[in-house]
Amino acid sequence: MVRAAALILSLLSAPIGTEIVDLGNSTAVDLSRFDCRDINRSTIVQRVCYSAGEQTLLVAVRGSYQHYCGVRTETYDALMIAPSMGVFLNRVLRIAGADGRYACRTS
Repeated sequence: MVRAAALILSLLSAPIGTEIVDLGNSTAVDLSRFDCRDINRSTIVQRVCYSAGEQTLLVAVRGSYQHYCGVRTETYDALMIAPSMGVFLNRVLRIAGADGRYACRTS
């Protein structure tokens, strides 16, 4: 009993590691700056992570993350309340994100 209590206390006091996701192209992102939410109401979208300060959105779709930049809070909010997150993702973010409005550029 004492060992179990000691184990539980050690687990609770252990530092929590940061979560880093791979975006492909040798790009890794630390999710500690993001507000992440697991999604269970969509067959397409599994997780959504958003950083309002950076206006950056990460969307997990079928095990890989898609990266969108310049995403205003209003657009993120619309995604989160959309009747179909998959339709919103395809119609708003993907089309405008490929080479346009939400494309993440490195310079």
